[in-house]
Amino acid sequence: MTLTFPGFDHVRLPGADGVELAAAVGGSGSPVVLLHGFPQTHLMWRHVAERLATGHTVICPDLRGYGASDKPAATGPEVYAKRTMAADIVKLAAALGHDHFALVGHDRGALVAFRAGLDHPETITHLGILDIVPTLDMWNVLHGVPAAVGYHLFLMAQPPGLPETMIANSADAFFGSFLDTWAGDPAALPPEIRSAYLRASAAAVPSIVADYRASAGIDVTHDQADLDAGSQLAMPVTVVQQDWGARLGYDAAGVWRAWAPDLDHRLTRAGHFMAEEAPDEITATIRDLLAR
Repeated sequence: MTLTFPGFDHVRLPGADGVELAAAVGGSGSPVVLLHGFPQTHLMWRHVAERLATGHTVICPDLRGYGASDKPAATGPEVYAKRTMAADIVKLAAALGHDHFALVGHDRGALVAFRAGLDHPETITHLGILDIVPTLDMWNVLHGVPAAVGYHLFLMAQPPGLPETMIANSADAFFGSFLDTWAGDPAALPPEIRSAYLRASAAAVPSIVADYRASAGIDVTHDQADLDAGSQLAMPVTVVQQDWGARLGYDAAGVWRAWAPDLDHRLTRAGHFMAEEAPDEITATIRDLLAR
């Protein structure tokens, strides 16, 4: 069964370097692009997109390497660098006639959104971030036993071969473990949605690993260069997180304030899949961001 957003068009649009992205597009008004996380597809935005489409043009792509989008071979680290994936989104929006747009990302999509905000400040009008810290900071705050929550980051950082083989040989168990343990409300991921995520992830193991591997290499290099240059996010930024700072022993709002002078930092009681677990809360948060 193919799951769709009622009332949305489902299209393929050009990204960077000849890559094509699949996207759901609906509504009318000022554009908002919503980027999904791991191990998901654009379907994670189904509730929020419907709500936002009453006043905005809502664009929900599958990231390169995920879902129905192209999955180019990782012939070099730049193929899945967040800089490249951000360029995908800017080009996709331009193909729809949008030279300026608000951008909201969750998890992996939030890392792409963060990079887009730094690389394309003239294009991104507002930036929403769900449940991450930037890549450079992520590695810096993972210490000791609590860092075991991010074991997959270390696994997929390994050289090509072993991670792909291990994950492909147990794809449903591997990807399903995150859907099960990260959800504060398992009912928010009904069987048909969970199955869709598992199918899409199992079909994309090499590209998903390449995405994560980039975050242990080239993405860190790009973040460090911006930090050294004093680069900051020029647009209004809203960050919504679980209380990871308390769990891992760091000041989450302080981490974000160093990157985003115009920051609204919020904590949520929802689990990691907050757009599905608490769509009214996340929709209201995005509307608050767009009003700034």
